[in-house]
Amino acid sequence: MKDLKVIFMGTPVFSVPILTELIANCNVIMVVSAPDAFIGRKKILTPCPIKKLALAHGIKVFTPEKIRTNYEPLKEANPDIIITCAYGQIVPQEVLDIPRLGCINIHASLLPKYRGGAPIHHAIMNGDSETGITLMYMDKGMDTGDIIKKEVVSIEPNDMLDTLSNKLSALGAKIIIEELPNIINGTNERIKQNDEEATVANLIKREHEHLDFSKTKEEVYNLIRALSPRPYPYFIVDGLEYKIVEARKTDATGKVGTIIEVAKDYFVIMCANGGIKVTKIKPFGKTIMLVSDYFNGFKKETLVGKEVR
Repeated sequence: MKDLKVIFMGTPVFSVPILTELIANCNVIMVVSAPDAFIGRKKILTPCPIKKLALAHGIKVFTPEKIRTNYEPLKEANPDIIITCAYGQIVPQEVLDIPRLGCINIHASLLPKYRGGAPIHHAIMNGDSETGITLMYMDKGMDTGDIIKKEVVSIEPNDMLDTLSNKLSALGAKIIIEELPNIINGTNERIKQNDEEATVANLIKREHEHLDFSKTKEEVYNLIRALSPRPYPYFIVDGLEYKIVEARKTDATGKVGTIIEVAKDYFVIMCANGGIKVTKIKPFGKTIMLVSDYFNGFKKETLVGKEVR
């Protein structure tokens, strides 16, 4: 496959293992990624992980603001195939028509379940026991193309967003290298999706990050898992915002939506059927800290009975 001319389209760290394997096994002639973004409190203009990897290997990088109107460099490159993974923009038909072998997407769910930009988040949030990787042909829809291959990954009870993402990313890298020979030879499977079974995993927005303690402890804990290590879910007490960085479920009784127990290194918030024991937080405008450190010099007993919203 060393002579296979590949354009890879991706942006976040999730895509890095896939591009790494493609570089090792194919002729990656161009990488298309998101433009540099201002990162951190100091707003430093920073390239995305995929751009960094491509430049380290001397690969040409193209970072259009809008791929739907700025795609001529892809046509000029004349690739055999375009492979995408978490690129972040809808790819127009004009781009889909460029490569002779088509455009292939590596999607982090078992399609048609969780079409969209946040499939891993939603799988954890919903308490699923499994998810997986789908290799598919791209069409003009959002994750609606014909399926080439699917593989399942178990979601362990304590999997967080980062741990599950790492497993899925590694699986995606394995599958694309295994299936490329079949795609080149035209011997791969091509299975239509059942649109009636489709669900959508929309991008996570600010309103999704707010914890609702009237729900069960399982639902609250799943949201904490789904948003860790970023952006972390939050709650408000006495008008101040706190993000939960580390917590676990616990048996408890008390008034729902209140802090029912405070100790040296944790506090417990009551849910519909038990509690969430919080051991690490990020107060608004401050760094992540242990609850024990936050309580230094603070009358923690005054939190007992406080309403959380």
